Amino acid sequence: MPAVVLVGAQWGDEGKGKATDLLGDSCDYVVKFNGGNNAGHTIVIGSGETAEKYALHLLPSGILTPTCTPVIGNGVVVDLAVLFQEIDGLESRGVDTSKLVVSANAHVITPYNRTLDKVTERFLGSRRIGTTGRGIGPTYADKMSRTGIRVQDLFDENILRQKVEAALDIKNQVLAKIYNRRAVLADDVVGELLSYVERLRPMVRDTSLLLEEALDRGDTVLLEAGQATLLDVDFGTYPFVTSSNATAGGACTGSGIPPTRIDAVIAILKAYTTRVGEGPFPTELFDDHGEYLRKTGAEYGTTTGRPRRCGWLDTVIGRYATRINGVTDFVVTKLDVLTGLDTVPICVAYEVDGVRHDEMPMSQSDFHHAVPVYEEMPGWWEDISECRTFAELPANAQRYVERVEELIGARVSAIGVGPGRDAIIERHEMRQVRGREAG
Repeated sequence: MPAVVLVGAQWGDEGKGKATDLLGDSCDYVVKFNGGNNAGHTIVIGSGETAEKYALHLLPSGILTPTCTPVIGNGVVVDLAVLFQEIDGLESRGVDTSKLVVSANAHVITPYNRTLDKVTERFLGSRRIGTTGRGIGPTYADKMSRTGIRVQDLFDENILRQKVEAALDIKNQVLAKIYNRRAVLADDVVGELLSYVERLRPMVRDTSLLLEEALDRGDTVLLEAGQATLLDVDFGTYPFVTSSNATAGGACTGSGIPPTRIDAVIAILKAYTTRVGEGPFPTELFDDHGEYLRKTGAEYGTTTGRPRRCGWLDTVIGRYATRINGVTDFVVTKLDVLTGLDTVPICVAYEVDGVRHDEMPMSQSDFHHAVPVYEEMPGWWEDISECRTFAELPANAQRYVERVEELIGARVSAIGVGPGRDAIIERHEMRQVRGREAG
């Protein structure tokens, strides 16, 4: 039975949470395989006055599907305070979180990681990356330099203390001598981490083994990326990226599932483009259209509340996401936000110093200077929020989707037409569903 990867095709905030929640009904496990609480998913269940809105930051979106086992994989960095705040918030609203599983190999965000993230970003000034200041980057840096703290370390106090003291030998020097900050006390760090141990212990498993056994049983596993393709540390708009692999390849290293078990890759593509933080953005709008997209699409960060930068759909990025991830199916979200526009431009290529680029430029410098080449599509004025089949969409909305499909090089299998859980058109049967039925 298949493992299915779900990724964002742009700079994040494409609506992966809604898609994961939708697909979760046909999956037995939903695994978050990268990132931390530096990004979030907003999921709306129901509609109208009875609608329930959930903002998730660290927990897998499958936490809202009772039949699904949510898993925090080894590739995630975990802020334990945030983890239990989210759990408590969901439990207070009647959501059962008892099935949550956390990898013993996941790394823990420590207080000194958060401190270093904030002071470093302030120190960089105009050269800042635009991080959320939640300690994500420093924790991944510790992981790669082999000075990190893993979940399993919390269950051996002597090992935990040794690792914290060793890390602080260097980090306190940096805090004091470079940033003029007070030293962090090892006792404070160890005490904070140990305070979560008893509550955490029942959740912790060897998740790689757990998922392999699940696949062998015939269960379906959905692997959910945090952030998105253009924020991937290797394939994103470096250095304005996250600190983990948010592409399909990261699903293997972040979960322990081998690539031979992955059956499909589903990518989420917003019907326009947004970005939070610093970095190049060829189709960014600074006019009334940009403000229209921001207000109509409620483009404010789930985690930070920051206004998102908005622009027209960029299919150069879409083709890049198709290639890098091996996308089998796209879900286009927020098509309803484009309702009411006379024309809807689509970026089909770039010009860099007079030279046309149909694919992503090789160098970051060229991408930074890319000027979008647009193709104008006719708009539509009809309300599409109640459409549930592709045929019900206005003709111009159908043409827009069909043209996007041609440009990105993979089929559009589902279309989001509103914020509600059921506000989606399933245009083609999702591949992981066929795989599940075939078994």
